[in-house]
Order: sequence, then structure tokens, then C-alpha cells
Amino acid sequence: MARIDARNRARYWHAGELPGLSLLDADFTRHDYAPHRHDALVVAVTEIGGAEFHSRGCTEEARVGGLLVFNPTEPHSGRMGRSTRWRYRALYLTEAAIGRVADGLGLATMSYFSTNLIADAELARAFLGLHRALETPGDALQARELLVGCFGVLVRRHGGGRRVPDAPRDRARLAAITALMRDRHAERLTLDEMATSVDLTPFQLIGLFNRAVGLTPHAYLVQIRLEAAMRQMRARRPIAEAALAAGFYDQSALTRRLKRAYGITPQQYMRATAG
Repeated sequence: MARIDARNRARYWHAGELPGLSLLDADFTRHDYAPHRHDALVVAVTEIGGAEFHSRGCTEEARVGGLLVFNPTEPHSGRMGRSTRWRYRALYLTEAAIGRVADGLGLATMSYFSTNLIADAELARAFLGLHRALETPGDALQARELLVGCFGVLVRRHGGGRRVPDAPRDRARLAAITALMRDRHAERLTLDEMATSVDLTPFQLIGLFNRAVGLTPHAYLVQIRLEAAMRQMRARRPIAEAALAAGFYDQSALTRRLKRAYGITPQQYMRATAG
């Protein structure tokens, strides 16, 4: 369970200058991020202290002067580790925002980043400046210029990696089981039921998810339920109702899972998405 004390804070909001761009400003003294993923490109920059994160089978340390970059759907987790404080800012670009940024860079698609930890103090400072510029409504032209400029340097210096493709049979089975999860996420799905649906044993199903997704079936289902709950909350449905409709036991379960995955509460998410 995530450990949160009174000194921890996190603010999450949408940037009006670019649809599909969200921002997080967090200052943690105690927090553990459960394994999770985002349907967004994530760029995070540390202002104070640091934290350990686990991705691609290894553990590294986020620190001042570096960037953390996670490709869309790339699983990762994190914890405070040796540091007693982690102050950081993050940008989340959904598919729509990625497309607009790529267009601004003259690219057909955004680059794949083959490393999560990028030691580039100059670029880290530039992203901090971008985040601060987007913190309050202001000059849209300047915000767009900073956005394209920062991502242009990121792609030019550190992009161009290639993702290792999944085996065709793995892709087909994963597509089938994730479709089942999305269709029935509010139900009490069992590991045996999901495995049988794609002609695997439960052990083989766990191996497939670890191999192809980097999350367990349960963790992946929790992500789907969080996405469903956030859709419900964006539609202004009460939090307790959104939790039940998404498949969580109650509102406290949703709050606990959302806080562990993204560092924010449902109330903070509702405020950020109020239009």
C-alpha cells in the first residue's frame, strides 16, 4: 500500500494550450508507485531529491539533471528509495497530443525511446521551463514554441530507438484476452477463466503478460478499471458510482489504486478535468 503523509502533495491538471496534454506537479516524502502504465508518452523531470524506478527489468534512480521518459503503455513502478524527498514535474501526452507534436516536428510518428533515464541537464532545464510556462494560462504562441522546441531536441538527441516486436501468436492471444478484459472489466474475472479463453494454463497466461506487457494479468486489469473509472469521472459521474461501474469494490478501493498508480486522488482528478 502507498504510504502518504501530510507533507505529500500532488497537483494534476490539463493544459489548455494543447488537447491531450496533462501535467503533474508532485512533491513526495513518502510514496510507492505500484506497477502501472499510461496510454500516453510521459516525460518527467526531477527538481529536488530523487526516487528509484523499475522498468524493462532493471532498477535505476531518477535524479536532478535528468529526464525520465516512458513510451506509451510502457510499464514501470517506483519508490522513494534512498531519498527523503522527490519533487518532480511530469508531462503526459495522449495519442492526440503526440500526433500534434509530431506534426510540428515534421515527423509521421513520434520516436520510440530505447532508454528511460536520460542524463541531459540542459534539456531537463528546458522541460522544467516548459512545465512552468504551462502551469498558468498565458501566451499560447510561446507555449507552443517551447513545446515543439523541447520535444524537437528530445527526439533529435535521444530518439530513434526501435521496439522489439512481439511474436505473432503472443500478439493474437494478448489481443483476445485484453479485449475480454475491456468488455468485462466490471465483472469478477478469474485467472482460470481468462487463461481458458485463449487456451493457456494460468501459469502460461501470467508468463504471456510478463513477456508481452510487463504487468501481471491482475495489474493490467486494474489499469483497465482505472481508465474506465476516469472516463466515468470525466463524464461527471459521482466517484462512488464511477468506482462501482469500473469494477472496484468501493470508492476507497478506487482512491487507493488511483493514488498508487498516478499519485493523485479521484477528487484531484475530478477537479483537473472540470471543464
